[in-house]
Amino acid sequence: MRVISGFAIASAVIMISSAMVPAHAIDVQVARACDALVAKAFPPLQPGNPASGSARGGAKAQRDYFNKCVANGGKMDDDTPLKSK
Repeated sequence: MRVISGFAIASAVIMISSAMVPAHAIDVQVARACDALVAKAFPPLQPGNPASGSARGGAKAQRDYFNKCVANGGKMDDDTPLKSK
């Protein structure tokens, strides 16, 4: 009896907490377009070797650029990447 009621309470808490935070999925075309724009704006130090690092910025700058691109619906006004602090 205790196990069943404990399971019911735990299930209710999980369902309520998951309902409070909605997940926002982005469109596949937007993600692909933004990924291509990030690759163009932040080229690798060695061509063909993405593990070599970026010639123009770090991971935070790339994430910020990608997030700005997604917020703009996959379109960027200028090709200059965001400045990292």
